Amino acid sequence: MNSRRNFLQKLGVTALALQLAPIAGWADSLPNDHGADEGPVLRVAIMGLGSYGERVAEAMRSCKKAKLVGVVSGTPSKIKTWQSRYGIPAKNCYNYENFDAIKNNPDIDAVYVITPNGLHHDEVIRVAKAGKHAICEKPMAINAKEGQEMVDACKAAGVKLLVGYRMHFEPKTLEVIRMRKAGEFGKIKFFQGLCGFTIGDPTQWRLNKQLSGGGSMMDIGIYAINGSRYMTGEDPVWVTAQETKTDHIKFKEGIDETIQFQFGFPSGATASCLSTYAMNNLDRFFLDGTDGFAEMQPSTGYGPIMGRTHKGELNQPITTHQTVQMDEMAAIIFEGKQPVVPIDGDEAVKDLKLIDAIYRAAKTGEKVEVKL
Repeated sequence: MNSRRNFLQKLGVTALALQLAPIAGWADSLPNDHGADEGPVLRVAIMGLGSYGERVAEAMRSCKKAKLVGVVSGTPSKIKTWQSRYGIPAKNCYNYENFDAIKNNPDIDAVYVITPNGLHHDEVIRVAKAGKHAICEKPMAINAKEGQEMVDACKAAGVKLLVGYRMHFEPKTLEVIRMRKAGEFGKIKFFQGLCGFTIGDPTQWRLNKQLSGGGSMMDIGIYAINGSRYMTGEDPVWVTAQETKTDHIKFKEGIDETIQFQFGFPSGATASCLSTYAMNNLDRFFLDGTDGFAEMQPSTGYGPIMGRTHKGELNQPITTHQTVQMDEMAAIIFEGKQPVVPIDGDEAVKDLKLIDAIYRAAKTGEKVEVKL
């Protein structure tokens, strides 16, 4: 497998056609009423036309409140292909040299940045300066300092900054969160998050420090970090971490292969997590409380999320994560809707502060206190 996205795509029984299948009779329990055609439509340009950009574009075909209307790419052939496939007019197509002219285009409301991590900072700030709402893939930046600069730039420009936390709208995930808030697990004591796959092509950008900002922690690890927070309902106050590297050729200096990390929460609950580029079959969340538990496996993949609690199997319907995400983002931008779990830049900066602390703890071997 060459990437996290291939890994996630192949988890579960995951043909894209299955994911895009219509879901009937469940509108009332979705975070957003997908039967509603009223209100403005969020007109989106995608920046970065790689595999995940394609997945988002395909999912947006089913959106009711968001529409793909533009592209930004440094590859002319990709632009031409996308124009044909999605009916994108030439006036809404940009490259990285002329992109700033998007500020004069009234037919684009937001730009979804789906490029390597190391490029997010500058690109989101360019989006903000152009007066467009910014949507950014996670992790939002390569460290908390850059992330905060992105948040500040968007606030100064008066535009929204949202991050692609698609799991914040996933039905089984939301059911576990609901149960936890209702006290059905009792006092939360422990969370475990296992995220990993065996990475392939050694020349890909994810193994390039300048583009990725790190290794597995800057890729698959974000799921365990963010998941530990929404599953427990708390933010960590301390971090410990240990790094293991077995292949120093593929995983050069600054590119982590495997990191185990632990969190401590104000309530006394703890978390034990793993992020790796060297092991497959790792996509599992486990939450334990005094009165019950929740287990999700797969927990974050593109394919059907599966899970059970002490009360039985989770049977919420399968959704196309990116379709729901984009419709929800439209509601957040146009209607001021508040999601169950935030997806804004401030939420993303918290995860980046934890990534910074994990790297520091792994390097020093010390417990690192954090304040989010």
